[in-house]
Amino acid sequence: MVKDERRAGFRAEYEHDLERELDGAVEIRPPVMVAGGALLIVAVILTALNLRPAITSVGPLLGEMRGSLGVSATWAGVLTTLPGLCFAAAGLTAPWLSRRIGLGHAISVALGVLTIGLLVRVLDGPYVVIGGTLVATAGIALANVLIPVVIKGSFPARIGLMTGIYTAALQGGGALGSGVTPLLDDVLGGWRAALGSWALVAALALLLWLLGARQLARAAPASVDPGVRPRSLLRNRLAWTITLFFGCQSLLAYIVMGWLPEVFIDHGVSQTNAGLLVGLVSLLAVPISLVIAPLAARQRHQSGWIVTLGAIGFVGMIGLAVDPGAAPLLWSILVGLGMSVFSLALAVIALRARTPEDTAQLSGMVQGFGYLLAGIGPLLFGLLHDLTGGWTAPWTMALAVYAVQMVAGAVAGRNRYV
Repeated sequence: MVKDERRAGFRAEYEHDLERELDGAVEIRPPVMVAGGALLIVAVILTALNLRPAITSVGPLLGEMRGSLGVSATWAGVLTTLPGLCFAAAGLTAPWLSRRIGLGHAISVALGVLTIGLLVRVLDGPYVVIGGTLVATAGIALANVLIPVVIKGSFPARIGLMTGIYTAALQGGGALGSGVTPLLDDVLGGWRAALGSWALVAALALLLWLLGARQLARAAPASVDPGVRPRSLLRNRLAWTITLFFGCQSLLAYIVMGWLPEVFIDHGVSQTNAGLLVGLVSLLAVPISLVIAPLAARQRHQSGWIVTLGAIGFVGMIGLAVDPGAAPLLWSILVGLGMSVFSLALAVIALRARTPEDTAQLSGMVQGFGYLLAGIGPLLFGLLHDLTGGWTAPWTMALAVYAVQMVAGAVAGRNRYV
């Protein structure tokens, strides 16, 4: 009798706390702190490490690739635009694929597609480079959408911490891509071998994910019953606000990853140092993501963090617009701190959804349409450079996007649910 009364009292207290959590009053910490195991955590980290080098490795070698292939700056703009456009198309299909074959299998497919694309794009001429990049970024797009769903479903009590770890690994991979690839170019004797070597890392991630996915199944992953029609968020204002916030920060990120090395090289910085500076931009986000994402996730609102980081990056981008060669290290540090808002953009996806199913729909919508918006950035940046012959006009365009990002981020960071 006493035990039954205690159990009833504990259940009533838990249900009361759950109701308060749904109202945004407190953060609930269930008795089971982490549903996913250590191997799943490692698999998530190694997967994240592979979701940026395919993109960031191109920037430092873009000039060499253009010379070798005999292509124009517009071709380079198309190449750097492809990730955003492909992320949009493939990202919108990720929730459907997850429902059809399961979350773990869908991520395995994504890593397999990424590995194949990385190999194919270094085999032939400019059209093969574009085709292989399309394949590789399709794999990245699928994983981009689905990993937040893994975090929501397998680590429900540690969304902020796991998002921070995931984002830190993602940004760390981006830093390795831009920082190490020029060195690989020197050691391996050309851009083809340097870019193709990243396929080995992707293959390793695939092997580990095949093992980690077993724990994903035992951790009750976030997947939608194929017989249940998913909820549409296309008429949800908050979902579109989060999409705009995510799209703007992604647009700026791909401009920086795709064009900043060439901007620095054009202002007297060596190819190796330009690659290291862009690597620093991504590397700075690693400690910021590990610290800020968990702190921000514990608070009712994330708006203050989003606006503060945006303002820092805005100042750095002003420096790039005025004189990129005056203080390239300082501009890189400021822009890198601003770009670390990406960890909050990912955290907001999970924090603004009540269930793993809603997270899958919101993640697909935000990253699908968000990357579609982002896709125009590098191409427009390259076209403005071709038209004006300088870098001031492209960076001015980027500053306007930055202003929109901060406003949308301030609204997306408020404690509400889609």
